[in-house]
Parts: sequence; C-alpha cells; structure tokens
Amino acid sequence: MHFHTPHHHTETSLLFPYLSPAHTMHRTMSRSLLSHFHPHPHPIPNPSTPRLPLAPSAVARFRNRCRKAKAAALSSGVRCCSGVIDSGYDTSPVSETTSTSAVRKRVVSGVQPTGSLHLGNYLGAIKNWITLQDSYETYFFIVDLHAITLPYDVKKLSKSTRDTAATYLACGIDPSKASVFVQSHVRAHVELMWLLSSATPIGWLNKMIQFKEKSRKAGDENVAAALLTYPVLMASDILLYQSDFVPVGDDQKQHLELTREIAERINNLYGGRKWKKMGGGGTIFKIPEPLIPPAGARVMSLTDGSSKMSKSADSDLSRINLLDPKDVIANKIKRCKTDSFTGLEFDNPERPECNNLLSIYKLVSGKTKEEVALECQSMYWGTFKPLLIDALVDHLQPIQVRYEEIMSDPAFLDAVLADGAARAASIADETIRNVYHAMGFLQR
Repeated sequence: MHFHTPHHHTETSLLFPYLSPAHTMHRTMSRSLLSHFHPHPHPIPNPSTPRLPLAPSAVARFRNRCRKAKAAALSSGVRCCSGVIDSGYDTSPVSETTSTSAVRKRVVSGVQPTGSLHLGNYLGAIKNWITLQDSYETYFFIVDLHAITLPYDVKKLSKSTRDTAATYLACGIDPSKASVFVQSHVRAHVELMWLLSSATPIGWLNKMIQFKEKSRKAGDENVAAALLTYPVLMASDILLYQSDFVPVGDDQKQHLELTREIAERINNLYGGRKWKKMGGGGTIFKIPEPLIPPAGARVMSLTDGSSKMSKSADSDLSRINLLDPKDVIANKIKRCKTDSFTGLEFDNPERPECNNLLSIYKLVSGKTKEEVALECQSMYWGTFKPLLIDALVDHLQPIQVRYEEIMSDPAFLDAVLADGAARAASIADETIRNVYHAMGFLQR
C-alpha cells in the first residue's frame, strides 16, 4: 500500500514503511519473496452484501458522480496511466468471464491524513492505484489511526481526513470500482491489532529502525507506546482484508516482512490442524506479497535531489502540493535547486536535481524519456523551468477543479466513505470472527 508511515517517520512511496526484524532478514534471503500464496480461507463476501443506508439524494449524487468521474477521467487521461506514467503492473484480468471482484486478487493501500498530499504521493502511489482499480479488488483508505502516534492537532485531524479522501477521488479513484474509507471507521483494525500484539515478540518491535530513531529524538521517557506498536497496526491493516498484494517501492521490499512474519506466526500458533479440530478452516491469514511499482515514479525533493519529496520536510518549498495554485507552483519551481552544468540530462549521478526535474516533466507531460532527453538536451534552466511550470499546472488543474466540486458536496463524500467502510467491514468482520474462533475465544 502507499501505506504511509506516521507523519513523523521517513515518508515512503507506498504504504507500510518499516524495516523487518533483523532475524527475519536471513530467513527471507533463502526464499523467494514472491512465494507463499495461500488459498483464501474465507469466501469473499458477495458484492450485494447490504451496506450502510444512505439518503436517496446522496445515493443519486453518488452514482451520478461516479458516471461523471469515469467520463472525465477518460477524457483527461487520469483513469489510465499509460499516457502519463507506465504503471508497470500486470493488471490484466484473469479472464473476461472471471473479472468480477469475487475472483480478483485483492490490493490494499492508504495514505496518512497529515499534511497536504504532494506530487510524490500522487505519481508514486495514487496514480498507480487508478490503474490497479481496473483489474484488482482494491481497498484504499485514509490511515488516520497512524496519525496520532506523536502529538497532533486535534482540530485539524477530521478536516485533513476529509481532504485526503476528496483528493483520492479528485485524482481518479473511482468509488464504483474501489472501496474508499477511513481506517478508524472500521473498528476491526484496532481489534485485530490487539490480537496480533499478543503473538508479536517485543524484540521484533524494538529492532524497528523508525522506533529507534524517533524515540531517541523525542526522548525515551516521552515516547508514546503507540510509536513502538504502530507496525502491528500496519500488519492489521493488511491482514484484516486477506490481501494478496500490497504496493511497495522497489527499495521497500523488506517493509512487508514484519507483516508476513506475524501472519506466519499466527498461522503456526493457531491455524492448520489446530483450528480444523475446532471446526475452523485451516489457514487463518493469507501471506501478502509485494506489488512493485514502476521504476522512475520516485519523486525527489525540490531542494535536495537526493531526498524523497516528503510531507514532513520543514520547508514547503521542497514539494509541489497537489492543491498548490499556479503562482505557488511557479514560485517553487523558480526557486528549486539546480546546477551549473551545460544542458540537461537524465541519470547523471552528479546531477540529482536535474534528473529529478526532468523525470517530473516526463511524468506530467506524458512524454517518453527519450522524447524529453532530446527536447531538453540543449536547454538552459531559464528555458526549461517555464516549460515545467506549464506542464505541472496543466496536469494538476483538472484535479484541483474536481477536488473543489467534491468538497462542495459533503453528502456525496460522506456517502462514498460510508459505502466504502461498509464494504470493508464485511470482509474485516469475517476475518475477526475467524481469528477469535481460532484463538479460542467464546463466540458471540
């Protein structure tokens, strides 16, 4: 998933950015990362599963917006990434007769509602989600529970959550294809986290790099327990939906390992023959696999071409926010870090800022790398920067217009989130019931 870390952690391009326990690394070296497919232990709920009741007017707007979103996406190129960014995923359906959500592989991902979503979030994660929703059963959520591991602004959390959801839709996520919801609206996330915590060794969590760094920075005595245990919540986010795949960056292949280790541990402790003897189904959790995004979708900081564009960076000049107006975008590009070399070129390790700006231009203009290299090879920065500004404004302006339309209709956004949460809960509740049963709890 662009499951993103809490805002105080180093931001990644796709969700669940933590490193695996050291002891798991040597175990996984000897096996293929793309292994361990387990049969789904439970039937996927029928799409006709009853959902939360919505007001008739909200339902009508919901359906009408879905139709308009499809038409707008097709006309603007947002729905299909082929013209702007090659997704790199194998997104072909299983077959024409078996392409319904009931047989599709399941993908989950999410972004934390802290700070404004920026170009890196969009090109590195959300843009790829738009392609995935056509060929996978997709669940995209706002991970608000991860936003409270360090002190936060209580008054802004709710608004930031709605803003993030609206931005998902404005970017091209289609609620008739993907379930869009708020993490805290599905209570099973926290419930499963507690159950997983009972089987997660504290040593695994103590070895997490983010915890070591942040606890040292904040002072051990002042660190909340949530900072230590949030990786277990991340595992819950994935395992709750019996996910087949989680989008992760190429440099984050190990980030899923803690989740995989927890799933294997639960399966070994409580699943298999033990659960079957209790009348259960055998395997409790499916072991999720990484879904690696395309190369070249990694957007770097405008002030340091060797660091990723991040919401947590101190300077807003380091990023292009998706809702930045034209004059702000122009100012940021004019002031961004460049170099004094002659001409512009890709892939020169001595010119990270040049490579980053050319890559951004390629991604938002829809041109190939070869076309951009040829077009810009003899340019000076004074010529290239206005070109990049125009391309960014043209690409983001339709997203900004759709965002304003969505935010102007709160009932529509509420309907989307309620519908998505209901669909998610139908799967999450099934998983929770099975975990309780396998772990020996008295059934309700």
